[in-house]
Amino acid sequence: MDITFQHVNYWYQAGTPFAVQALTDIDLTIASDTFTAVIGQTGSGKSTMIQHLDALLKPTEGTVAIGDRLIDHTTKNKHLKPVRKKVGIVFQFPENQLFEETVIKDIAFGPQNFGVSETDATKLAREKAELVGLDAALLERSPFDLSGGQMRRVAIAGVLALEPEVLVLDEPTAGLDPRGRLEIMSLLTKLRTEQHLTIVLITHQMDDVANYADHVIVMAHGQVVKQGTPRAIFSDPEWLANYQLEMPSATRFAQRLVERGFSFDPLPLTEAELADQLMGQLPKEATPHG
Repeated sequence: MDITFQHVNYWYQAGTPFAVQALTDIDLTIASDTFTAVIGQTGSGKSTMIQHLDALLKPTEGTVAIGDRLIDHTTKNKHLKPVRKKVGIVFQFPENQLFEETVIKDIAFGPQNFGVSETDATKLAREKAELVGLDAALLERSPFDLSGGQMRRVAIAGVLALEPEVLVLDEPTAGLDPRGRLEIMSLLTKLRTEQHLTIVLITHQMDDVANYADHVIVMAHGQVVKQGTPRAIFSDPEWLANYQLEMPSATRFAQRLVERGFSFDPLPLTEAELADQLMGQLPKEATPHG
């Protein structure tokens, strides 16, 4: 299911003296079965944009096509329930989305809210808990007794229980240690490949963009200022610096090595690419003679 923005403008408190324009002339398509990263500085419009993906916000002007549904400022909320089932959003610090007394009840809440029986919702919740790697022993515990990474998995499982086609995550690794971050990103890759989910990721982690995304949207001041593959986005360090965006850590390390006489073509974006290009340039160890 593709999601397409056409000339989308959005104002908070539109039509009042306090109106603030948050999105300006957004034109973009998030294609089905892709891993799209949305990057930009705080206040660039990223969070406002993703709330249009499931019509939590509706355009003040322009349209958003979510599959075969066209959303504009006249669309009534009562007609949007099927859309919000197709696009699941896990907000930043998703533990704030948890509220039930046990993990299993929290995951099952969404399906029950959409009319699924308690028995079927509980069965679905157990399936999604297993899918995201939650141990069955945790399901009867309070979600607030879990680690940060486990709570993220509960929140993701709760969204997956609605069986969406698109999974949107706002900074899902914020506050996690390196191991927790790797586990969450590996989970997202698994969901994309095994469940054929379209993934949309808002992140400040450029390493995650380089390692996992196949399409990148760069936002600034409520506008899309650039789109393309990670290699296209990270090909111009000066342009990135102007928008206060970092290069991936492997690329930054390679740039320092260039100053020491190493050569890279192209500059590596990931640790794997860096290792591959370095292999041919490092001096071979002398072979000991018997």
